[in-house]
Amino acid sequence: MAPNCSRRPLTLALCGGYFLVLLDVTVVNVALPHIGSDLQAGSTGLAWTVDAYSVPLAAILLASGAIGDLIGHRRVVLLGLFGFGTASVLCALAPTITVLVAARAIQGIGAALMLPGTLALLVDNALDEASRNQLVGAWAAIGGAALPSGPVIGGLLVQAAGWRAVFWLSVPVVAFALAPVLRLSGAAPQQRPERNVDWIGAALLVSALTCLVTAIIKAPTSLVPAMVLTAVAMCALIAFLVAEQRAAHPLLPVPRDVRCPLGLACLVAGLMNLCALGGLFLLTQVFQDIHRLKPLAAGLLILPAMLPLPLLGAPVGRLTTRIGVWCTSALGAVIAAAGMAGIAATLANTGTGYIALGLFLALWGVGLGTLTPPIVAAALKATPSTPGLASGASNTARQTGGALGIALFAAIAGSPAAPGFSSHSTALFIGAAVLFVLTGLLCLGSACSRRPRFS
Repeated sequence: MAPNCSRRPLTLALCGGYFLVLLDVTVVNVALPHIGSDLQAGSTGLAWTVDAYSVPLAAILLASGAIGDLIGHRRVVLLGLFGFGTASVLCALAPTITVLVAARAIQGIGAALMLPGTLALLVDNALDEASRNQLVGAWAAIGGAALPSGPVIGGLLVQAAGWRAVFWLSVPVVAFALAPVLRLSGAAPQQRPERNVDWIGAALLVSALTCLVTAIIKAPTSLVPAMVLTAVAMCALIAFLVAEQRAAHPLLPVPRDVRCPLGLACLVAGLMNLCALGGLFLLTQVFQDIHRLKPLAAGLLILPAMLPLPLLGAPVGRLTTRIGVWCTSALGAVIAAAGMAGIAATLANTGTGYIALGLFLALWGVGLGTLTPPIVAAALKATPSTPGLASGASNTARQTGGALGIALFAAIAGSPAAPGFSSHSTALFIGAAVLFVLTGLLCLGSACSRRPRFS
């Protein structure tokens, strides 16, 4: 590290960048009803407001780590920060929903470039093993605080200054983060070996995910184009898998003997985010458009669902040590299913009250907080010698699941102004509860497997 560059500002800058990446997954949700009203955007436009960020974040995440290894993570993080900050200004000034969606896509690209590099730069500039562990812990803790902060920060900003303030928030944070990273010009060179980027695989992955999300969103109104897009997505996905097998430096260099356990961990992680982010997308609209809550009240009501995620890490870690990753995952999935079933019941019975709804939201959050750590541990356990591979695969699966979940929930629920929106939302939460039960059974089946190393 350059001698004149204090490690504390650098740590805060890199953790702040990571915080922004995760914050923008949830902070925009509370602003959706106001965006729809101001920019005359329907359910399709609102879905793309969220998914235009999530799709490139999921699709480019794997490639960005390889790009950092090739040209240096400092350059990639700076590029991501500049792109994210510029796109945030464009979002805040967007005159139409089309401009907003395009700017959100640039934001997602910037976020994907930032995410792997923030951790890599922290690790590279640690003094020793002890400080490295402390920095990684701080990075994870600050990132974990982003999810519960999102709805509350979004509610405060929207209620006080309008939906555009949600995007202006990122600008000073990016400006603060740029200076310490820029001062890394004298940093020591990267110690990790350089490797080429599988550009073909990256392009195919972006194409597959974009076409699939577009097909889901279009399906209720344009069935034939949606079917064509689905076929294109499937072809792109097959081509991606073939290209990965033939590439000298694949995005996911997964050894054959760990494909099953790693694939199962990624599948569960994707299903978890599909239900979680899809449900969060609907709840913010239900609370504001149907129940007529103010943005801050809606954000505070969602808080019980988000708060357990960063708080349960340590106790769930101890539980995982005692009963194993898959038994703990099954327990988390069942608790989350009970929470979502309770949410569906309270949404269907408007006389139940917000106290019962808050309790079921908290139960859902406890389930998610119990499920998340063991699933990450299961991915790391599948590839203990390559934790970066496990982390990249797990993060990509979660972001992909979230993008697909938002598209599915938006397409099925429809517009909040439509007569069937409330009943469709209730049905979606029931369906999500069933999916969590099936996920729990899948985890339990893996726990009962005869192969103890995957249990």
